Amino acid sequence: MGKTCCVSFWYLTLALKLTRILGVLLAFNQGSALADVLAINSQRQSVKEIENLTLSGTRLLTSQDQFRQIPMLTTGLSKLNQLRLDPILSQVLDSEPKQPIPIPQPQPEPTLELPPQTFPSSEEGLDLPESIIVRKFEFDGNTAFSDEKLTEVTAQFTKRSLTFVELLEVEATITKLYTDAGYINCGAVIPAGQTLSQQGSVVKIQIIEGGLEEIAVTGTRRLNSNYIRSRLAIATARPLNQKRLLSALQLLQLDPLIQNISAELSAGSRPELSLLTVKVIEADSFNTEFFIDNSRAPSVGSLRRGVRINEGNLFGFGDGLNLEYINTDGSNAFDFRYNIPVNPRNGTITLRGGLTSTEIVEPPFDRLDIIGNSNYFELGFRQPLILSPNREFAVGLSALRQESKSELLGMRVPLSAGANEQGETRIFALQFFQEYQQRNSQQALALRSQFNLGLDIFNATVNNEPPDSRFFSWRGQGQYVRLLAPQTLLVIRSDLQLTTRALVPLEQFGLGGLRSIRGYRQDILLTDNGFLASAEVQLPVLRVEKVGGVLQVVPFIDFGVGWNSSGNADPNPNTLLGLGLGLQWQMGDRLNARLDYGIPLTDIQDRGRTLQEDGIYFSIVANPF
Repeated sequence: MGKTCCVSFWYLTLALKLTRILGVLLAFNQGSALADVLAINSQRQSVKEIENLTLSGTRLLTSQDQFRQIPMLTTGLSKLNQLRLDPILSQVLDSEPKQPIPIPQPQPEPTLELPPQTFPSSEEGLDLPESIIVRKFEFDGNTAFSDEKLTEVTAQFTKRSLTFVELLEVEATITKLYTDAGYINCGAVIPAGQTLSQQGSVVKIQIIEGGLEEIAVTGTRRLNSNYIRSRLAIATARPLNQKRLLSALQLLQLDPLIQNISAELSAGSRPELSLLTVKVIEADSFNTEFFIDNSRAPSVGSLRRGVRINEGNLFGFGDGLNLEYINTDGSNAFDFRYNIPVNPRNGTITLRGGLTSTEIVEPPFDRLDIIGNSNYFELGFRQPLILSPNREFAVGLSALRQESKSELLGMRVPLSAGANEQGETRIFALQFFQEYQQRNSQQALALRSQFNLGLDIFNATVNNEPPDSRFFSWRGQGQYVRLLAPQTLLVIRSDLQLTTRALVPLEQFGLGGLRSIRGYRQDILLTDNGFLASAEVQLPVLRVEKVGGVLQVVPFIDFGVGWNSSGNADPNPNTLLGLGLGLQWQMGDRLNARLDYGIPLTDIQDRGRTLQEDGIYFSIVANPF
């Protein structure tokens, strides 16, 4: 009796699930809503993937013969096979859209007060006849300039008769060489006790190169003073150079943890030594940001709202923690990022991770209970190799572990390319990146290159045919910003991804949406390779000085193209072009609100159920505290 009840309940459950699937397929047959929701091109989802569908627990529909026992379901799945599940699954499993590279902001210049330079005189203790002939000079103690350089600047004083006054001019000439190069408390002295003759002498010159005796830091509260002291120490090694010191102060002024910094050099215990006193005003390291926009795909709810909490100095040594929670009607995502400074040259270790749970809420697929869960963890190291107030070049290496899984009607099934029979995709990748930034008062350029190598380790997903966890790709991003007039900016950005192998949706290149090509829904094209170019001009039309606000009109144009690898057909069309107009209201760092209207110039079928699909995008970012 018990077995009969269990079997009956099992068949009843299966019948209910099949009824829901048939309902969705009927909706597809009547109105092609499925094509509108899933977007897209026809060749990426293989018959084999759907025919090998495994329903977890029951293991019922596992072969072609069993599918054929249900004629209508077979017909529906054959039509479903002609569509592409990757874009909709990318919204279930993938992370948020990449943020554009931030526009650098001007910073106040730090001040540096210098002491007068004093050196011992050679007038006393030097046994010198009325005049001498110098055959050559010998130098001791010089590290900033080579003997050859010093010989060159003193060549005019050799092989001729010199008076005592002219010999002192040699000291002044060398001292001026150091001073003109920015060296502080540096100079030359002719030591006493030398025997000099009129017939020809070798004159020894002692080079004194100044240094710091102590670095005193005042004004810090939560920030450890060694954070500042260590960064100044690498710029104040002997010989002490004013230009290097000022550059180090400027870099600290650019640090978001510091609101203002000034320094004063005073005389030390010896003439060549100085005391450096640094006064610091710390910036508020805590920041809370609330935001709302419609940048997610309608399949999981286009309206995105969230909060970011950032503490830039968590434990006092410049370590930063960023927490972010994002919610849509069909998704919840939590991400964290922790940066640990490891050396005074701004080298950092980064720990990053996140969890995302989503479900499809767009009709008619909301009845299928398609849900996804994903998580990732990343460990990375970044080290600037060139670091100055106007230029930075850094390299880095990170290891990334991603895992995602999907369910249909409570059963784990492979709904995206590259997933295993349980609907799981696991990726382990090494990422080697290079970053370059250059800026001045009129323009800024930022470039980023990243090589991604997917490896078959740590239980990564491996399939007989691509896509799977094994891949190699390159991604290059760039942004150029130019100040055309006060609060008038030209912004040009680009994004390029190249690979020779088919990629899983987590690694593919998405086109369409608020931060991509406006006028189309988010990630309407998802391909292995892709290129994006965008340009806009931010033109001020209204300034409200009382609240520090400015209203800007923003005409823009976006272009993108995507194509696939491994012999897979490209989407049709695979090129998107859009242009439009935006309005942006800015109130410093407190509020940024923007409304864009994009006009699609490429004909793609779209039902336009949401503002995003009608080309209307908005975003509001508020920092009230």
